[in-house]
Amino acid sequence: MATTALTATTFEEAITTNDTVVVDFWASWCGPCRQFAPVFEAASQQHPDIVFAKVDTEAEQSLAAAARITSIPTLMVFREGILVFSQPGALPAAALESLIASVRALDMDTVRADIDTKKASA
Repeated sequence: MATTALTATTFEEAITTNDTVVVDFWASWCGPCRQFAPVFEAASQQHPDIVFAKVDTEAEQSLAAAARITSIPTLMVFREGILVFSQPGALPAAALESLIASVRALDMDTVRADIDTKKASA
């Protein structure tokens, strides 16, 4: 599956209507972003059941600001609409595969319970 471009108008729907969404925040002038692009594209081909999306931080500055992107590339992973991973920096292919395996293995009932506990104690 090819990667999908997300905009401020399509972002929320993408993360709430798909089980797992991996989002790459990038810019065309960013060297590490360009180096990471083939790794990201290859992973999208290997995992057709996951949505791989890209946000061009130059074209979508308001979305990048809302997501608190301060460094690119930044990778975010959403599972069942919940942000479960966020980290700046390009990942090597093996690390991206490991991340995908970890996200697949998450017990989302436990994740939701942890979120509820943190909200209650805040």
